[in-house]
Amino acid sequence: MALITKKKLIYPINDVLRSYLRNQERDAEAICYQELTRFRTTIPLYDKHGQDTLWETVLYEQSEIDHIHQSLKMVYSNLKSAGHIDVIKHLFIERIDICPFGNTKPFRIRIKNSINDNFDYFYIKVADASRIYGLELEHLLSPNRINYIVHKNTLVEEHIIGVPGDMFIKDYLSDKHLNKVRIAKEFVKFNERTFVRLLGDMHSANFVVDITPDFEDVHYRIRAIDFDQQCFEGRKAVYLPQYFKQNNALIKLGMEVMTSETMRQYQLEERSLIVNRMRSSRYTLNELITAMKSAPLSTPANIKRLRSELARHHGDERFLTCKNMGEILELNLQQLEKES
Repeated sequence: MALITKKKLIYPINDVLRSYLRNQERDAEAICYQELTRFRTTIPLYDKHGQDTLWETVLYEQSEIDHIHQSLKMVYSNLKSAGHIDVIKHLFIERIDICPFGNTKPFRIRIKNSINDNFDYFYIKVADASRIYGLELEHLLSPNRINYIVHKNTLVEEHIIGVPGDMFIKDYLSDKHLNKVRIAKEFVKFNERTFVRLLGDMHSANFVVDITPDFEDVHYRIRAIDFDQQCFEGRKAVYLPQYFKQNNALIKLGMEVMTSETMRQYQLEERSLIVNRMRSSRYTLNELITAMKSAPLSTPANIKRLRSELARHHGDERFLTCKNMGEILELNLQQLEKES
């Protein structure tokens, strides 16, 4: 069983990563996280069933509201349309929430169109280098595109749409219309993606299931939504969703509908796709890994343990010479290319 017992450290953005973000046009103006912390009070936020969401709605002094709301609308335009202000003409900020239990206490902004009542969310967070590397690796190596911007020490992320994994397991797995083979196949592929790029802590509360109706059936895609545990933990099991007890229902489902041969086939399919993405973005990926190797992303103890476990896993003693998480990730990706 995978278990994380200590709170992860927050790592600052260094000059090498900052240069990478500018080169990739991820650097843009945004309201600073600290400005949003000047709220007067909070009230609990409940869902439509009256259950506590563990988020709290923040309330500001009247004199602060106009400035904060206008700044947030400009952030949204930078995030969605490279700063074109026409897109925010009919938008207004409906609600600002905070998650007081999150690692960096993120803010969630609900923004709404006054004409048709359509709404969207985005997030304001403390910029953690680990999370930024996680977002970039997701963008480069997964089938999902990720949209975010960074301003000084503030990170702005778009909302990733999908059914929360714990809710999917509770409410959807028993649905008679569920395509069990497709969701089991997707979990196998998700397991490969997280291990290859060393994204940890992918239990059911940290991913969503994107459900897309197809012309004959339904397609499922599992998407990570929490990237704080990118290349931090020292135990190999933390990077494999199959070892989290919260995901046991999906593991059990896979054992019911798949053989070891079909599971191996799906693993190889996903690895081949990742290799293709690596090759198509090689120069960008190399620049990113160079940035990852330029500053610490974990503790010496975690680095020592992970390189030892991966050396045993791959049968490659080169892991034992890795000095940081960037070097470990680079070698883990090279293993994938070697095996393909």
